[in-house]
Amino acid sequence: MHPLIGLIQLLSIGFGIYLVSLIIYTMWGLTHPYRRSYAWAIHRNSPGDPSELEVPLDFEERTIIGSNGSISLWVIEGAEPNGPRVIMSHGWGSGKLGALKRIEPILKHSSQIIVWDLPGHGDSAGISNLGASEHQELARVLNELDDDRPTILYGWSMGSGVSLACANQSSDLKIAGVICESPYIDPFTPARNVLRLRGIPYRLNLKPAIWLLGILFGLIPNWRGFDRLELAQSLKVPLLIVHGDQDPVCPIDDAQRIAQSARQAQCVTIAQGGHNNLWTDPVYREEITEAINDFLMNIPRKS
Repeated sequence: MHPLIGLIQLLSIGFGIYLVSLIIYTMWGLTHPYRRSYAWAIHRNSPGDPSELEVPLDFEERTIIGSNGSISLWVIEGAEPNGPRVIMSHGWGSGKLGALKRIEPILKHSSQIIVWDLPGHGDSAGISNLGASEHQELARVLNELDDDRPTILYGWSMGSGVSLACANQSSDLKIAGVICESPYIDPFTPARNVLRLRGIPYRLNLKPAIWLLGILFGLIPNWRGFDRLELAQSLKVPLLIVHGDQDPVCPIDDAQRIAQSARQAQCVTIAQGGHNNLWTDPVYREEITEAINDFLMNIPRKS
């Protein structure tokens, strides 16, 4: 055998090992995001729970048993006794802490706020299923609550799809409306953009990783049932979508298509807004707060 052929074979084997290792690494990274816990907040000198906000809030910390271990949540009393309950579901790589900067406009319209760590995030057990099955855990959280008051599901990024899926899951959950901040349609798009922004390879490894994860999560390779357009089409309650038109992770086109698919939807576009700055930039914060205020004011109160 010619030496060059042997070298080519050796390089091919090496490349194959590299590619397989990269795919496995990608799968592990997507299902094991960095956990944002109290220690993370201390390190960043930011509030670690509702009592550490500029205007401290009383809260109860609870743990319930999910399908893959414990689920950590906060129960916060709202300022409107006759208002709905609001359950806040965070995005991939975030956690309960992400709700703290969003809680002010929610507080004055709600009777109760529930904030939880999705599996594989914060203080909850398990791994992230990238929004494939977390709606079942959200329904479990709802079923653990002690009354049947009307509920608003508010999610951002991955939590948006989780909220949409949960709202479609059962009419027994008394969902009165859904708020989606920066939603997306399929799991590949945000995963690709997150890897690209972090300088991590994605061109050869991401599609096989997503394909294999679809099988692992029981959705077959094409992620049957995940499509957020289909969920929006069958949604029977009002939907508010807020989205920055310069979002580098979740494209504004996805938000607009989801809104067009729903029966009762409003899509509020935040001009020049990105993915992580809608609540940190004062101008964007004012716009998104106004949109959420208007939406919640039109949700029926308890009689």
